[in-house]
Amino acid sequence: MTDNVHQGHRARKRFGQNFLHDPQVIGRIVKAISPKPDDLLVEIGPGLGALTEPVAEAAGHLTVIELDRDLAERLQQHPQLADKLTIHQADAMKFDFTSLTSSTKKLKVFGNLPYNISTPLLFHLFQYADLIENMHFMLQKEVVQRMTAVHGSKAFGRLSVMTQYYCDAMPVVQVGPGAFKPAPKVESAVVRLIPKAVSARAQVSAETLNRVCLEAFNQRRKTLRNCFSNIATAEDLQQLGLDPGQRPEQLAVEDFVRIAQWLEQKESSL
Repeated sequence: MTDNVHQGHRARKRFGQNFLHDPQVIGRIVKAISPKPDDLLVEIGPGLGALTEPVAEAAGHLTVIELDRDLAERLQQHPQLADKLTIHQADAMKFDFTSLTSSTKKLKVFGNLPYNISTPLLFHLFQYADLIENMHFMLQKEVVQRMTAVHGSKAFGRLSVMTQYYCDAMPVVQVGPGAFKPAPKVESAVVRLIPKAVSARAQVSAETLNRVCLEAFNQRRKTLRNCFSNIATAEDLQQLGLDPGQRPEQLAVEDFVRIAQWLEQKESSL
């Protein structure tokens, strides 16, 4: 059981805690984040401070959001870190990130995200994409593969469409299980997300786009004719320039956006 204890803190399963401890991996991640003294840096889930310490050293100050009360308290009493941190003991999935922005600067967000909340947390953050300069997240490698997948590949799905609608996404660091305590049973990777300018994004609501993706990927093996039967006919799809006999993963992100825009127009005229 001692395997789950790191620096005197027992990793909590319900928070999906795995603490990063490999100095080489930490160095590579901090280099990817590239913290500067005038950056508005926000760390989600600082844990025991493996990334917090070197980032705070480079930047001088950062804001952290930590759900675990014990860990938040630990950071408040940390001899080197306490005066470099603004600590919010809060749930990042409910946090209002507009409260951290300034009129002149966008946020740089990073963190080693618990695997059990990664997708809903990413969806929450995408709502604030216009306030964010970039994001660097350690995630399960498979999640990063899905975020960065190209259409036509097996990994392409709802997370790919939603991520790529909002951001340019690229994997930047590969991380083996041995870099953590306790070691997870999976490989990890760090993804870099650079939000697209509002002008570069087609106008569509996230809710509608997400709804279209849920319809599409609910039963991946079905053709578009079948998976979109709740919202569109085969004729509707053909008018949108789509082949009703294709499968959803064959569509590009722009195709999903086009369907969502069409759906919004259709529903607003009812």
